[in-house]
Amino acid sequence: MKRLNLALPLLTAVLVGAMTPMAKCQEASAPSATGGLTLDALIAEALEKNPELKFYEAELSAAQAGRRTAGLLANPEISGAVGQKRISGGGLSDEGVAWSVSVMQPFEWPGRIGLRKAIANRDIELAELGYERFKVALKARVRTLAYGLFAAQEKSGAASEVADRFRALREVLVQRDPAGLTPLLEMRVIEATELNAQRKASEARLAAQSALLELNQLRGFTPDSQMSVGQARLTFSSPPGREMLMALARTNNFELRMRAAELAQQGFRVKLAKNDRYPALSLGPTYSDEKVGNDREQIIGVGVSFPLPLWNRNRGNIEAAQARQAQAEISLEVAERETQRQVLAAALTYETKLREMAKWRPDSAEHFKAAAELADRHYRLGAVPISTYIELQQQYLDAVEGLLDTKREALEAAAQLELLTGLAQSLANTTAPIDKEAP
Repeated sequence: MKRLNLALPLLTAVLVGAMTPMAKCQEASAPSATGGLTLDALIAEALEKNPELKFYEAELSAAQAGRRTAGLLANPEISGAVGQKRISGGGLSDEGVAWSVSVMQPFEWPGRIGLRKAIANRDIELAELGYERFKVALKARVRTLAYGLFAAQEKSGAASEVADRFRALREVLVQRDPAGLTPLLEMRVIEATELNAQRKASEARLAAQSALLELNQLRGFTPDSQMSVGQARLTFSSPPGREMLMALARTNNFELRMRAAELAQQGFRVKLAKNDRYPALSLGPTYSDEKVGNDREQIIGVGVSFPLPLWNRNRGNIEAAQARQAQAEISLEVAERETQRQVLAAALTYETKLREMAKWRPDSAEHFKAAAELADRHYRLGAVPISTYIELQQQYLDAVEGLLDTKREALEAAAQLELLTGLAQSLANTTAPIDKEAP
């Protein structure tokens, strides 16, 4: 009972000190002193070497080429004929060569080329929006993965530290060869807790490896390229109000802008389908030459041709284009509702994580770490019971995981809000020196 009375004030003081509200939600640990890639350099590297980004660049180039093609006239058509001409009758007969040639330039119905240009311009706009959206998403993903890699390394280090502490303690207890039921049960509890800590360390190492593999993929590196993330400093700012976020989403959201561009493009397609009811004209000079005996006949003129729209009035294409336009309107409406839901969900998550982080002191993890070390020393001296000792070790691991996971989730929510609303300033600022190592 005396040992328990000594341990309870120690545990209470540690918990109260760790949960004191902090003035700002930020990481107080200083950046790593070792040099290496900064986060900005890591993002720039991904923007330069990411393979998928090249796909969007090629898509933009294709759309620009399509715009140049849409504004061109159709190629002129040249046609000719040659044959034998024979004249007979009235006791006279003669023959000779007759030939003709014509060059015809097709001319679209007025407004048709302009509509095709407008459709091609929307293709360029869609390609640009897709390119910019991927760049923003790529930056956010690289930043989130970098912090996730750092968090996994920290979790692995803390879990390995606790597991080593339990293993060393178990080895000491085995050497003592304790007798009795209580020491035996305490040893079994220590062994089980050691196994659990080792499992957490293994899970953290796997999470770090997974984040590293994806980072290498985004950066265009080989999967086995190695790098470690230095101490990361995060500073979170309060988001704008809900109404402001919704207004920004309606104006800047990439998905809504793409759906609006598709709707405008489909409107031009409907107009083009209606314009296609009218025939294109072909106009150009013609020349024919006929020579029979001593007679020669030459004809120079202008030829005009166009199809008669008797059987095909393009009604089917018009109805199909109008149906696609109705689909585009519905898609825009659905996208607006989905965007509203996503913005509200991301804002709620971000605000919740900010409130959660506000309950932690900047050095909460260090407080729990110091308490775990203190409990280890006093347990060996017999001043702390086994329950308090194990509780402090587990609380240390839970505190490290909780703090890092909360910040990672806040970072992900901030990235989601920035992607959905196009915020000019980032809600989460990170400075993470990346130590690049040779593969």
